[in-house]
Amino acid sequence: MLMEQTMEKLVSMKLAGMAEALRRWMDQPKEKQLTALDVVGLLVDAEWHLREERKLTARLRNARFREDASIEDIDYQHPRGLQKSIMQELAACRWVTAHQNVIFTGLTGVGKSYLACALGQKACREGYSVVYRRASRLLDELAQARADGTHFHLLRRLAKTDVLVVDDFGLEVLNAVQRKDLLEVLEDRYGNSSTIITSQLEPKEWHAVIGDETIADAVCDRIVHNAHKVKLGGESIRKVKGTLTKTQKPAK
Repeated sequence: MLMEQTMEKLVSMKLAGMAEALRRWMDQPKEKQLTALDVVGLLVDAEWHLREERKLTARLRNARFREDASIEDIDYQHPRGLQKSIMQELAACRWVTAHQNVIFTGLTGVGKSYLACALGQKACREGYSVVYRRASRLLDELAQARADGTHFHLLRRLAKTDVLVVDDFGLEVLNAVQRKDLLEVLEDRYGNSSTIITSQLEPKEWHAVIGDETIADAVCDRIVHNAHKVKLGGESIRKVKGTLTKTQKPAK
């Protein structure tokens, strides 16, 4: 009866990890007698791990990644000039702590988005907050926020995010409002947080896309100069995989 009451109290205090660990411990055969301190440690560890898992789940949900990507699943066999040592260094997330940026460039299909999402997912696992947006979607959200009066709140939320992933930057030339919004986002984040950008264009070509020389200089100054640059080459991974699929013999 005392154990049932204890379980109920743990659940009512929202200590589900402790309650589950206590239940499992009570159901297991006792090979050796644990001290009271051992039991407390076991329960606290279980509660801590459960809460950390919930926090990670929330961070991944809030990030809204385009792909379910992970550092461990990166393909280094495809010939695209991707060095494993560089990705392992970035996976340590010291660039996030140092408020540095990462830029992935290369033609369509070489895996820029996957790599960006993999780094973002690793940052989530390290406890950092992450937001993923395609560049066009981010600019649309900023325009909508400007229209409905929530622009300042969106800017503040983006500024507080540890890692902002801007995917597919440079597909369209920005208009005056869009380049102003982009500069505001990057200005708020400069020196305080980190940004990952993927683009088919090299940074030296961004001026033409941004459309205003002065603003383009300001944007590049806040992104490029303290960025880890990863340039990818080779054929589209999707194209290669598609070709392989078509040439495979039917299964017997």
